[in-house]
Amino acid sequence: MANAELDLAALEALIFASEGPIGPATLRRAFPRATPGQLGEAVAEINRALAASGRPYEIAEVSAGYQFRTRPEFAEVILAAQPERKLRLSRPALETLALVAYRQPLTRAEIEDLRGVDCGAVVKSLLERDLVRIVGRRDAPGRPALYGTSASFLETFGLRGLSDLPALREIEAIVAAPSEELSLDEGEVAAGEPAPETDPETPSGDSSAAPREPAPPEVRLH
Repeated sequence: MANAELDLAALEALIFASEGPIGPATLRRAFPRATPGQLGEAVAEINRALAASGRPYEIAEVSAGYQFRTRPEFAEVILAAQPERKLRLSRPALETLALVAYRQPLTRAEIEDLRGVDCGAVVKSLLERDLVRIVGRRDAPGRPALYGTSASFLETFGLRGLSDLPALREIEAIVAAPSEELSLDEGEVAAGEPAPETDPETPSGDSSAAPREPAPPEVRLH
């Protein structure tokens, strides 16, 4: 067996005990003789065993690391019992987050130019939720902050990296939903449920505005 020298039980225990996605550096410390390929195959072997035994969870590759997550088909029952696991975003917040995700890095002024409204309150809210972060400074007068998505963004939405972002048409369909507040059912993610924020600077007619079609991401995967 390819992983005969790698203790699968120890690997499973390490991932299980981790509070967040466990990255390559930690795995190398724990298993110094294992290559990334061997570790990946070991995780796949554990997942095959979990699936064969009908377990409702698996090891997912999230935000450049591994983490135990419940399978998507159990999201409905988990959310019914634990509604606080539902991540709520207002329409302005979702539009702004989509712009940052697909066009990063970009400044607040660039976000506001694309959305057509002041986005200070929304950007601040996304920063506080750790969905976006400051990734640098634009080489321009005043050196404005450049915003990009965070590792927490990848973890919250169950993404390995930015290349796993859904097609833009899927995001546009969500933004076009009639509700002013959008609930994203992340059944396999323990996302908090902060009070829905409002954008005090957003005119009442802005709620239907959809972002322009962004260009491919301009930054490296986080």
